[in-house]
Amino acid sequence: MGREGHIVPLDTHAVTKKTAAARSWIMLDCTGEGTVLDVDKYAIMHRVQIHARDLRILDPLLSYPSTILGRERAIVVNLEHIKAIITAEEVLLRDPTDDNVIPIVEELKRRLPPANAFRQGPGDGNEQFNGQNDVEAGEEDESPFEFRALEVALEAICSFLDARTTELETAAYPALDELTSKISSRNLDRVRKLKSAMTRLTARVQKVRDELEQLLDDDDDMADLYLSRKMASSSPISGSGAPNWLHASPTIASKISRASRASAATFRGDENDVEELEMLLEAYFMQVDGTLNKLTTLREYIDDTEDYINIQLDNHRNQLIQLELFLSSGTVCLSIYSLVAGIFGMNIPYTWNDGHGFMFKWVVILSGVVCAALFLLIISYARHKGLVGS
Repeated sequence: MGREGHIVPLDTHAVTKKTAAARSWIMLDCTGEGTVLDVDKYAIMHRVQIHARDLRILDPLLSYPSTILGRERAIVVNLEHIKAIITAEEVLLRDPTDDNVIPIVEELKRRLPPANAFRQGPGDGNEQFNGQNDVEAGEEDESPFEFRALEVALEAICSFLDARTTELETAAYPALDELTSKISSRNLDRVRKLKSAMTRLTARVQKVRDELEQLLDDDDDMADLYLSRKMASSSPISGSGAPNWLHASPTIASKISRASRASAATFRGDENDVEELEMLLEAYFMQVDGTLNKLTTLREYIDDTEDYINIQLDNHRNQLIQLELFLSSGTVCLSIYSLVAGIFGMNIPYTWNDGHGFMFKWVVILSGVVCAALFLLIISYARHKGLVGS
């Protein structure tokens, strides 16, 4: 069904972005060994037995929200830049040369092997035999392989989002404080860009939180993620179950078989028990919820800053209105004064003005006093009505 691809050993330092294909994957098995796969989607579908619609979620050219899907033999994980397919035996991670994915690959290689993993050294066969006994004695206490891989993905995305939030807080709070002290076009544009970045980051964090919350609210969805349990209940691992185009070594097969038996012994009591996964998801749900709370607090701080700026602008507008009221009142009073002067300046004979040369002086003084009194009356009325500050 699928077309076989070219398989090369992983060398993180030697592989560069220029040589990375758009459809490259890295496969990590239960021992933490990595192999780069340059294969098409049909080979991936045949390998992990998922539908094309599930694989489409991991397409970087398409915009899909954060999703964790449980299928019969795989878990499809799409968390921001983490696009992975987790089975009970291996992890397939897309774009292994991406700068954000390389640390995840290193962390998977470190944490996927069991705690008491078999270490092959230069000693004799007795040391190797004792190491195998340690593995068999300790693997029953290990979490299933798929949960260890899922935990690495959740920890990586939570740390990534928290780091982006911390960077945003570091840039936003000083910018907001500077804006409150000095309102300028430069500061306003800087805060506008930070607010846009915060809105986008909040939406990304909210999607991850909603996906974890949806999983926690549905026990059936969480039960679908127990791949080891389903594999152990259906049939034990055998050589025929391995993919025919990438044979596992006897050491890997024995480890998978022991892990399968341990999972079967662990989950034989209650197949609907999801307490272990629920505790895992709950821990990272609280972490991403804390990140969302940081962004919510930042948004509230931005809203408070906007309210403070609006209050300042309203105060400046009120001061301008007061100035306009003073100028308008003064203009009205001067207009009355000019009217009196204009009337007496007309070339019209007045009989009552004959023999009274001092009359012009008293008219000018009286008009000025009346206009000043009228101006003070207007200002007093405005203060009484609260139109201007006292």
